[in-house]
Amino acid sequence: MSMRIATFNMENLFRRPTAFRLADPVKRKRILDDFAELVSLLDKKEYTDDDKTKIAAIIKRHRAYEIDPENPPPIFINQARPGKDSGLFKPPESGENVTITATGRSAWVGWAELGEDDFEMDTVTNTGRVVSEVDADILLTVEVEDRLTLERFNTQVLAGALGRRPYPYAMLIDGNDPRGIDIGILSRHPITSVRSHVFDTGTDRPDLRLFSRDCPEFEIEADGTPLVVLGNHLKSKYQDNPKLRLAQAKRVAEVYRAALERTPHVVVAGDLNDDPDSDAIAVLRDTGLRDVMNHRSYHGMPGTHGKCKSERDKLDYLMLPPALWQEVQHVGLETRGISEEGIKSFDEVTSKANSASDHAALYTDVDL
Repeated sequence: MSMRIATFNMENLFRRPTAFRLADPVKRKRILDDFAELVSLLDKKEYTDDDKTKIAAIIKRHRAYEIDPENPPPIFINQARPGKDSGLFKPPESGENVTITATGRSAWVGWAELGEDDFEMDTVTNTGRVVSEVDADILLTVEVEDRLTLERFNTQVLAGALGRRPYPYAMLIDGNDPRGIDIGILSRHPITSVRSHVFDTGTDRPDLRLFSRDCPEFEIEADGTPLVVLGNHLKSKYQDNPKLRLAQAKRVAEVYRAALERTPHVVVAGDLNDDPDSDAIAVLRDTGLRDVMNHRSYHGMPGTHGKCKSERDKLDYLMLPPALWQEVQHVGLETRGISEEGIKSFDEVTSKANSASDHAALYTDVDL
């Protein structure tokens, strides 16, 4: 039985944080850095005067108290019970500074989140166009909001707007990323079990969760022999954290070896966020896994992200065990959802604003 397995970083389906859509990388990084600092400060048991000053400055700088659907703030504080005595802060009057009223994490109910806005429908449809053109039997979906959103995309975009056959099985478990970018799967074969690793911790920091998102194990019924897909979205290399990414890769290697004891058909897939010659990828190669873009049947571009021109642009992987490597029939890369100079896009992709993603979809046909 021939089966097409694919991975695609969709960069969200219907809504995306406004910070991610900024063209200026300096402004985007400032928002994301401020958000990370704010989340860290808000989680403190007690707020010092210095903490309160920093929290107030970030809230004011990013209008984190405003509710404006037409111009949503890049960061928003969702206070379940806002007010002087039960909230984090009292919403400022015109011209006033933000005053933090809470004394610590237990003194208020709520959370910080990145502001979001909706995609135009042509952007969503172009994402669906990539998925329908690849037409995988099993598609690992990276950066998806939640399972119901994945299901809506399946029925309303693939089946509705594009008239293509929907997937009968869609699964996603929320991960650790506070931005709500998770790892899911669409399958034409029954998903028989799911194992999450959101609670895994590192050996050097047992008090912190290891995976930035998760490393879900999706077990799929495939012609009598179970197929396990390990979904991944490792720590971004653009945030310069190779030590964490290496620790995550080592744990993925452990999960892979354990899964091999149940079935010889185990695929490691997703956005591994590192170059083919990096230490993190070397850890996975040392298990015997092989990257399908190194298969003799592949003749496409060397990268999977942005302009896809070099291995420095490679972030996305399908890695196969020895039992499946010898059964590979074809490997392909669908780049037409990207809007970049030098890439032939779909006619419907006219700019970065309505591109499906800045990632290509990577796929392979395997004889199981």
